[in-house]
Amino acid sequence: MKKLLVASALAMATLSVSPILSAPAVAQAKGVGVADVRVAAARSNAFQTASTQIETTYKAQIDQQQSRGQTLQAEINVLIAKYNEEAKKTPQNQAAIQAAAKAVQDKRQAAQTELGQIGAPVDLAIAYVEDQISVRMNEAIKAAMTAKKVDLLVNPEAVIARENNVDITDAVVAELNRILPTVSTAVPAGYQPGQLVQQRNQQLMDQARAAQGGARPATPAPAPTGTAPTTR
Repeated sequence: MKKLLVASALAMATLSVSPILSAPAVAQAKGVGVADVRVAAARSNAFQTASTQIETTYKAQIDQQQSRGQTLQAEINVLIAKYNEEAKKTPQNQAAIQAAAKAVQDKRQAAQTELGQIGAPVDLAIAYVEDQISVRMNEAIKAAMTAKKVDLLVNPEAVIARENNVDITDAVVAELNRILPTVSTAVPAGYQPGQLVQQRNQQLMDQARAAQGGARPATPAPAPTGTAPTTR
């Protein structure tokens, strides 16, 4: 559980930090910075505290998943040993080898499904925490960019070479801690992973349409002409 990771929801949120920059806009950027938003989210106080709370709240499921995982792995190891035995035989029985390989594959898939079901409440709580951080990530990034006088921010994976002083990940963490000191780990009924980000993105789209005049009243449809159809 110490390896709780910020998943794709964060990537979805950061896409709306700013519009896609054209080549001239990039060339005109006065201050360029680098930030790893996944690292920033994972290091934030909100995420760290929530991770500890999840470990406590869902301890039974976590322990069960770990214990059951060890048992299932032992069963898989037995099947792997049988496969290896069949593969070493001379002459080889291809049908037996394929059957042994299928047994291993089927067991692994069944184990993944079972462990996933056990850990589903934990995964959902983690997703909810990530989602709450995601919807405030844009705000934290913009504040960090302003504080560091950066007008172009890129992901570390897109950088070939850089100096350490252009990394503003710590500044993003600081802004997250200020803007969102805590998050809830109590998952609302009916919640779906990524739901908060989707709602926020929809709000941004609606606001953009309104700003561009999209809120103008629609042209009324022309009145119908001709005689109304009769019913029989």
